[in-house]
Formats: sequence, structure tokens, C-alpha cells
Amino acid sequence: MVVTVIDPGSTDIQPLVHHPVLWVCAGGVFLVIILQSVIYFRAIRRTAADADLSPTQVRGSVRAGAVAAIGPSLAVALIAISLLPLFGTPAVLTRIGLVGSAAFDVAAAGLAAGTQGAQLGGPTYTQKVFALGFAAMTMGGLLWMLATLILTPILSRGDAKLRQVNPAVMTIVPAAALLGAFFTLTFQETLKSPVHLLTVVSSAAAMGLCLLLAKRFDLPWLREWGLGIAIFASLSVAYLVTSSAPVA
Repeated sequence: MVVTVIDPGSTDIQPLVHHPVLWVCAGGVFLVIILQSVIYFRAIRRTAADADLSPTQVRGSVRAGAVAAIGPSLAVALIAISLLPLFGTPAVLTRIGLVGSAAFDVAAAGLAAGTQGAQLGGPTYTQKVFALGFAAMTMGGLLWMLATLILTPILSRGDAKLRQVNPAVMTIVPAAALLGAFFTLTFQETLKSPVHLLTVVSSAAAMGLCLLLAKRFDLPWLREWGLGIAIFASLSVAYLVTSSAPVA
């Protein structure tokens, strides 16, 4: 039997970040995600006929969603790899798999470490500081999930009432909200540097080209793969630009 030695004042965080309890928690999170996916797929199959969707259309939609998720998932995976030295594999899998916001996790852990006069990854980064940082990340995720659990039924009732007044409202409002949110996030990135601007422009050009070719030559698969292709194209452009830039 392997006994994990815990010393709050030790700067060797490896025994704690790979603690068996954290591995069990990470496994539980992914088990829930898999269970949710199974429930959703079964619900799709049951309701497809009521929505006048053929099995071919359902498969195409699922395939399009899976392909579209490749790019964002790749970005999350790259961020997760960069966080491994700070938080270890179980904590990163738990946080990224459940919330997926590396910016929030690092900020929350950094604030918790600051209360102890420590710095993430620095010489004062002890097992105690790691535990405080991980607790801060977890509490933030817990409050987010509770807020979602409480507010979703309330918003659903409001949605139902608005649809009774004017069904077109709840068709336009979500689309407008998504467009506004994505435009804001994209515009913020373009202001960071010329490289960010070039990356956004190249991504938009690649996506536009994929949609144009898909329509021109009747290639529905290209429309499904468009987002993934655009992301990889923009990543390639960003890599080429940054790698060829002179080192100051």
C-alpha cells in the first residue's frame, strides 16, 4: 500500500497534486460527462421524428457538432498542458473538463495564493498554497453551477411566456445575443496586437472560403469541417508570423 505523505509547508507539491482522492474526483467528473452525453444522444433519437429529422440529418448534425468541437477542444487541451506544472493532471482534468475556463482558474488560484503572500509556481508555492488555490477554483465553479441550476428554470418560464406573446422574439433574441457575444470577444482579440488581428482575419477568410466552396460545388462536408479548417488555418498563420518575427 502506497502512503501519500502530505506536508503543508513543503514546496514539493507532487505528492499532493497526484493524490488518489483527486484522481477519483477527476474520474467522477468524466463519468458524469459521459453519462450526460449518452442521455443527450438518446433524447435526440427519441425526438428526431417529432422534429421531422431523418436519421441522415441527425447523423450529419452530430458529425458537424463533433467536427466543430475539434478546434475549441484543441485550444483547451493546449491550455491544459500549460497548466499541468502548476496544478497537476487530476486537478487540471477536473477543472478543464467541468468548466473549461483556464483564465478564471488561474486568476482564482492566483488570488488565493496572494492571500498567503505566495506566487503560483514560485519558490513559495507550497502544498498548502496549492490546496487553497484549488479550493478557490472549486468554489467558483460550484457557485457557477448553482447559479445555473437556480436561474435556468426561472429563465425557462420567461422564455415560455415570451413565446406565447410573440414566438419570433425568442428566435431573434438568442441569435442576436450569440452574435453580439462572439463579436465582442473577437473584437477584443484584434486590439491586442497586429498578430491577433491577422489571426482573426485569416480565420474569417478561411471560413468564408470554405462556405463559398461548399455552396459553389455542393460540398456539405466542407461546411461541416469549415470551423475546424478555419481554426487550424489561423493557428498556422499565427505560428508562421510569430516564429519568423525577429527576437529582440
